[in-house]
Parts: sequence; C-alpha cells; structure tokens
Amino acid sequence: MKVLSLFFFATIIATCQGIPHQIHLLRPHAGSSGHRIPGIDCLSWRLAVETNNIREWDLVPLACENYVGHYMLGGQYRRDCQAAANSAYNYAKSINLPKDGRSIWVFDIDETALSNLPYYAQPDNAFGAKEYNETTFQIWEKKGIAPPVPAILDLYKKLLRLGYKIVFISGKSESLRAITTKNLKNAGYTTWEKLILKQTSESGTTALAYKSKKRKELEALRYRIVGNIGDQWSDLLGTHVGNRTFKVPDPMFYIG
Repeated sequence: MKVLSLFFFATIIATCQGIPHQIHLLRPHAGSSGHRIPGIDCLSWRLAVETNNIREWDLVPLACENYVGHYMLGGQYRRDCQAAANSAYNYAKSINLPKDGRSIWVFDIDETALSNLPYYAQPDNAFGAKEYNETTFQIWEKKGIAPPVPAILDLYKKLLRLGYKIVFISGKSESLRAITTKNLKNAGYTTWEKLILKQTSESGTTALAYKSKKRKELEALRYRIVGNIGDQWSDLLGTHVGNRTFKVPDPMFYIG
C-alpha cells in the first residue's frame, strides 16, 4: 500500500510536468490541522463538507484553497482514503456471501476509483477554489490518464478475492466508454460485472436521481448491493443504496 501511495503522488507530479507552473503554488503550511482565518476555520469547513452539513456549495472558499491543496497533496488525504477502505473491507469480509454470484459492490469512478487530482491541482482550478470549466475538464477526461486512488484500488482487489462482483456507476458520458474502460484497466481495475455510464437522454438528471435509478435497475436484475463507495453524498443517498455505504473524502467539489 505504501508503494501504491508513492506511485499515486509521483503520477500526479509526472502528469503535471512539461507545462510551466502546472501545479498550483501553495503557501508553506505544516500538517493538516487547518490554520485559522478570520471568519472561517478551514478544517471545520472540510469536516462540515464531509459530513454533509454544508450542501449545495459551489467553490472551495478562497481562504481555504491553500489548506485544501495541502490536504489533497499530503499524507492526510491518503490516510483518510485508507481509513474508508479499511472500514469497507472489514465489513465486506464479515459477510457470508451466497455462492450465486449476485453479490455486488458499487463503486463510483471520479475521485473514488480514479483521481482527477492532476487536473484540479493546476492553477486554473486551484483545488476547487476556481470556477469549474467543463471544456478543460473534458479535455482532461479524454486523455484517459487519471491515476487510481491507491486505497480504493487495493480495496477493489480485496473485494474480488472475497468473491464480490464489481459494478461501476458513473456520471461520465456514455461517449467516454472506450476511454474510461482503457483508463480503468491501465490503472489496475482489470475486470468488472458492469460499467454503467450516463446516456444522453439522462443528461438532465441529477446525480442522486440517476444513481438511485441505476441501483434500482441492478436490484431488479436480482443483484444484491452489499456495499457502495463514493466520494459524493449523491453516490450514497437516495434509494437502493445497498447494505452499507462508505464515503471517500473529497473537499474539492460538490455534486447533488
């Protein structure tokens, strides 16, 4: 796991090389405790985001871009992902799975299975403190080079060994199927039961409604959703969420 984490960080650096100043410059800051700024405590803001106490937010507060950047690039983010993965695995191995091959674990993709941190670390994005640019994000997506989140890749492999079938449900467009498939496999996600992407006809559907519908369809096919992991609360709330849900940290953006 330590090797995977080092690879993750090295990949982010390597992906951002070649263009001057591709990693947003951060002021020196030690640790993840969150310095106090008049009117806002950045650690408390992040905690409120992760616990869904702050909702429908658009941008990381400008005063917290430095804090969020240090958190995402530092060891605490990776430790928090590992804590979520450990909890998921401990639950998964406690289940006596039927031998019918219908027990599934649902994974989100962006900021769960794969990391877009090389994109969000660029100065024009500033770890979510600047307005989302759909055009530049689509250019990044089409490169298909997003690295895996190490703890989640490790969880994926452990779940396969336990006998779970993996289903990816993503808000990515169906038009990105070939790119997404290649990116997942290159990142180490070599097999899955289903890869569910958003159809053009579903483009106006909220993430919460879309993912609830897709999970309902899975259960209609007699799959059992034992676990469900994602970085957004819209991955984990709604209907047909599964027996247990697990939240991966993501203080860079909100999807409702």
